Amino acid sequence: MSRGGLVPAMSDQRSLPVRAVWFVLVGWWLTGVWLSIAWLLNVTIIGIPLGIKMINRVPLVLSLKRRETLVEERDGGSQHSLLVRAVWFLLVGWWASGIWTGVAYTLTLTIVGIPLAVWMYNQLPYVVSLYDY
Repeated sequence: MSRGGLVPAMSDQRSLPVRAVWFVLVGWWLTGVWLSIAWLLNVTIIGIPLGIKMINRVPLVLSLKRRETLVEERDGGSQHSLLVRAVWFLLVGWWASGIWTGVAYTLTLTIVGIPLAVWMYNQLPYVVSLYDY
């Protein structure tokens, strides 16, 4: 009997000191390049699958943080239809994601804004295409 919800699976995370060193030496600048390429791929339409995969990997590029694999147990919940998501992307997602990404990256550079930036990066798939994972 499932009550529904998301159940985190086991994951291997790097230690906080290793992740901090990565962020300071590589993560902050590589994330900017990574997001720029992902956004350009999304705008080409043909590159959307790769662009979305890149967006989902932003926490790893920024700070070596692996997303926890979630085992989804839904009680009747569903994803937006592909048609709704495509229309959203064409009318709103492509430009809103560019603004969202720019704000998140700017917050990353402020150091104190990193927690909000990480939250924004995690919401980016939804901003792009209403993808709710």
